[in-house]
Amino acid sequence: MSVMRHASVPGSAQPGLEGYRPVQTIPATQRVLDSGDLFTAGREVLIQHAEEFYRLRLTRKGKLILTK
Repeated sequence: MSVMRHASVPGSAQPGLEGYRPVQTIPATQRVLDSGDLFTAGREVLIQHAEEFYRLRLTRKGKLILTK
């Protein structure tokens, strides 16, 4: 079983789906994290991977930037 994810798209022509289109199919076994849950305390989170730290930042325009 898969889950269909959607994203906002201005000017969608499908009735009842104005502003949405399929983005990708995600396997039901795949863990999905909502970005709103990650950024509850601010606009940046640190992610530790092995011995390295990465910074995930939410921009003013709602984009995500991952830096080492």
